[in-house]
Amino acid sequence: MPKRPSANPLNANPTHWEERSAQRVLEASREQLLERSRLIVDTAYELLDDAGLDGLTIRAVLTRTGLSRRAFYERFEGKDDLVLAVFEEAIRKAVKLFGEWTADMADPLERLRFIVTSIVMGKGMDSGNQIVQDRRGAALSREHLRLGESRPQDLRAALQPLIALIEQQLADGMTKGVVRRDNPHRLATLLYNLVSTTAQGELLLEENAQPDQKAKKQLAHDIWEFCRRAISA
Repeated sequence: MPKRPSANPLNANPTHWEERSAQRVLEASREQLLERSRLIVDTAYELLDDAGLDGLTIRAVLTRTGLSRRAFYERFEGKDDLVLAVFEEAIRKAVKLFGEWTADMADPLERLRFIVTSIVMGKGMDSGNQIVQDRRGAALSREHLRLGESRPQDLRAALQPLIALIEQQLADGMTKGVVRRDNPHRLATLLYNLVSTTAQGELLLEENAQPDQKAKKQLAHDIWEFCRRAISA
């Protein structure tokens, strides 16, 4: 029976250079994984713009990206997982835009008004084409309602950056005495639920019709007035 090689105590633990080398490989592999994941999500975003929810299929994503089915399933469990990623990316982009647009507003209520009315108007979308914005918004609204039932925790995580942004405005308003004292996170969640549910309902109603921008502006104003009175000190 052949003898097993004796353990070398010098090789019991990796050396410092081995650790550095392994870390570089891990970082390179992670970056490659994320690069392809971003490509898939960006492509899904484009498919929503082009054809709405019906056009967003795994086959369409693979055709447009040139990636294999294996590459897709290494990164996403399925279409629901991809849609959640698209939804989270849309929220992240909206929060970034809202932060930039309200950076020079000193009044927290003015910042909050802008955020609320922008959600209703769909201004958080990064496309300048209103038809494309409404198509994408309707698709995401439909999925928001469905994922709220099938993947509530994941949806909550995707929404967290936007709720946190609303919460910050409410907390600042409480500090300045213009927003009534309450749990800011709870208030932000209630406010978001009201605004998003109303906005989603309107988007779905207008999904196959010409959007009425004047009516939408009035709705945004009415929702904000309702919210302002509900949170005012």
